[in-house]
Amino acid sequence: MSFNLTARLAERQAADLYRRRPLLQTPQRPQIRADDQELLAFCSNDYLGLANHPEVIRAMQQGAEQWGVGGGASHLVIGHSTPHHELEEALAAFTGRSRALLFSTGYMANLAVVTALLGQGDSVLEDRLNHASLLDAGLLSGARFSRYLHNDTVSLANRLRKATGNSLVVTDGVFSMDGDLADLPALCAEARAAGAWVMVDDAHGFGPLGATGGGIVEHFGLGPDDVQVLVGTLGKAFGTAGAFVAGSEELIETLIQFARPYIYTTSQPPAVACATLKSLELLRSENWRREHLNRLIARFRQGAAEIGLSLMDSPTPIQPVLVGDSARALKLSALLKARGLLVGAIRPPTVPAGSARLRVTLSAAHSDAQLERLLDALAECWPQVQADA
Repeated sequence: MSFNLTARLAERQAADLYRRRPLLQTPQRPQIRADDQELLAFCSNDYLGLANHPEVIRAMQQGAEQWGVGGGASHLVIGHSTPHHELEEALAAFTGRSRALLFSTGYMANLAVVTALLGQGDSVLEDRLNHASLLDAGLLSGARFSRYLHNDTVSLANRLRKATGNSLVVTDGVFSMDGDLADLPALCAEARAAGAWVMVDDAHGFGPLGATGGGIVEHFGLGPDDVQVLVGTLGKAFGTAGAFVAGSEELIETLIQFARPYIYTTSQPPAVACATLKSLELLRSENWRREHLNRLIARFRQGAAEIGLSLMDSPTPIQPVLVGDSARALKLSALLKARGLLVGAIRPPTVPAGSARLRVTLSAAHSDAQLERLLDALAECWPQVQADA
């Protein structure tokens, strides 16, 4: 008996669900070259336009000259360099927490937290639309795993009543495929009433949300007593790479002692931490980036409504255009690409069946004129896709 991978791949291709990687041939920026074509991209998570910022690039170059290009070992051996430590201290101050802990990826951070805090006899309760890394973490923890209806506090309360042991309520801050916000005040109230902790993965909230870019917790005016575990990624609005967990002294020490994805992984290059320190400075000080981004979001939603596009309830840079059928979503993406615009078609299993969409993402690096070009192209292409319905 052998693996029939050919049939498996053919089946996915026949269902219009086959994934392909665009080959980026320029740095991250709105105007790119990919697959030998000049394109205006609306699919990057570089929400504040910092990934190609000259000061961030210079900080990484100087960091590499001083600290080299490799972490060398895990943090617990000899891989915890001064830039890592300084960044952790800066992220703790930024989030208003006692401490922060660096990770190489957001996926690792989520796996680390849930599996270190929970085990057999405990309970993990997750939003049905949580990111795959959160769902995987819940399953791998060995705890009793329960998924509540999306943003539904009644559904959460019902599941909390059946919870055993230590209970952790886990949610995205901004849901990456819909762009909507977790109803965090209500979720925290339910968790508090049940004696549960709350963990928020705010990968897409840090930067765009909050008066100083502090994300969904700042947006709602909540604090460490409401959200005990706060996770953020650095490869989106920060424009660099990696992730962090912020929380109490006891939480961070627990992760250092028990979190396998932290203990058994080489640290990120110190130069990346140097770059992130600079991007954090820019994220906090240059409020014009958030202000411009919010204007772009408002204009896109207005223009899309005038075209008759079906949008989702999103106040964030993630603006999905709901198409429904995977083949039609691919066609709309292809029509836009033929006009020099790159917008990815998101299909099952990433999103529920029948909810294929174009995931438009906006950046502070986009100009008003570039956004108008996208709206003009959508107005031209959308009727052709509707004709296939």
